[in-house]
Formats: sequence, structure tokens, C-alpha cells
Amino acid sequence: MDLVQLNAADRATFTAALGHLFEHSPWVAEAAWARRPFRDAAHLHAELCAAMRAASREKQLALIRAHPDLAGRLAQQNRLTAESTREQASAGLNQLSAAELAEFQTLNAAYLARFEFPFIICARLSNKAAILTAMQVRVNNTPEHEFQTALAEIEKIAQLRLNDVLKTA
Repeated sequence: MDLVQLNAADRATFTAALGHLFEHSPWVAEAAWARRPFRDAAHLHAELCAAMRAASREKQLALIRAHPDLAGRLAQQNRLTAESTREQASAGLNQLSAAELAEFQTLNAAYLARFEFPFIICARLSNKAAILTAMQVRVNNTPEHEFQTALAEIEKIAQLRLNDVLKTA
């Protein structure tokens, strides 16, 4: 679907086309629909992010928690969304040694225990070594800093997913 079609779409069609941009949270696209018309892809992305940022903290937390652990149980069971599967593979997370997998699992558990939500990073803009380093560093941040960092990373993920949608139009 291209931008002209998205601007003309009813709420249900718009949400169906863009609901996957924010992991298991089509409410973001649904909320952004009322902000039409969008001048360009950048404006559409900005309005999607504004809708996410305008949501209650509880909704934002639910969005953060909707993201899977990197190289976690769902990935091992091939139960990620198609987008998450591609994104994690692009960073090499589908080809980890046993030692690397154990390190990811240990870091995921430590991060989750500290913040009560999963570590989020835009995997498509990174690689496994950089992700491991980020996990080791970010686990020492304050909870509020990590909450805001998670939202910023979600915005990056949504941007790349939106680019994919508009490229295939």
C-alpha cells in the first residue's frame, strides 16, 4: 500500500496495513489514522511515533513487553513474528554458538530482572557483538532511561518496517 492509498484508507484498512509496525500493538496505527493526511513517509512515521508517545505509560509498557527476547525462547521455537525473525537474523542472532546463546540468555534474564521488560534494540542496525555490548552496558542504566531508550529503539524498528511496507507498494 502506498502513501496515497494509506491516506485514503478507512481505519480498519489502515490498521491492517500498518498494525505490525509496532510489535503486537496495532493500536498505534489505529491511533495514528486520525492524524491523516500524511505529507510523506517521514511525516507518517513521526505521527505514528507521536501516537505511541501520547499513549499512557501502561500502554507503552505493554508495547515494550510485547517484544521478544533477542535470541530467546520464542526464537528457538520459531515462534517470532515474520518481522522479528528477519530482524534478528539480519544481526546474526539465528546463527549463535552455544556459548553465545548462553550469554544472550544470561543477559536477557539479568535485564528482565532489573527492568521488568525485555531488552530492545533495533537489530537491523546492529550485529550480535554490538548487541551484546549494548546489553552489558545498558543493564546499568536507570529504569526510566531504559524505558525511554526502549521507546526510541521501537521507533527505529517501526521506521525500517514502514520503509519495507512503502517499498513493496
